Amino acid sequence: MKAPIPNPGPGLQGLWRRVIYVTLYELIAIVVVTVGLAWLTGQSAGHSGVVAVATSAIAVLWNLLFNWAFEYWESRQTVRGRNVRRRIAHAVGFEGGLVVLLVPLLAWWFGISLWQAFVMDLALAIFFLGYTFVFNWMFDQLFGLPASAARTSATPVSAARPGKPGRRH
Repeated sequence: MKAPIPNPGPGLQGLWRRVIYVTLYELIAIVVVTVGLAWLTGQSAGHSGVVAVATSAIAVLWNLLFNWAFEYWESRQTVRGRNVRRRIAHAVGFEGGLVVLLVPLLAWWFGISLWQAFVMDLALAIFFLGYTFVFNWMFDQLFGLPASAARTSATPVSAARPGKPGRRH
């Protein structure tokens, strides 16, 4: 008996949502990064594509490992919740670790200095900031909001805004 195929319509939830999200996000990113790196370095798309796939795999694995470690640390803190300081620490820790992992790979693969690889990684980080924003917006338009963000008919718009519970405008 075959497993049911998830309905990729509005309101996609749970594990299937995550699998589809990560798959689409990474496949599109690999194509765009391959083209961008080929253009920036003058290397072939095949050469740049290999490193795009490698950096994608490293980023996904690092995301899993880092978030597991961060949440393990977080669970042992007396202060609960994620305030701005903790979110900044999370973002800096994740991106800092990714720089440490990717810069040597980029330098070696493209035969460039660590400084040039750092600048390349910075350009990639800036690209991914915009890409992630646009991708998330489009993904939510196509597949609906996750249950954690969906408004119910009883939830006022102002109450749904993070950090502003019950505040009316």
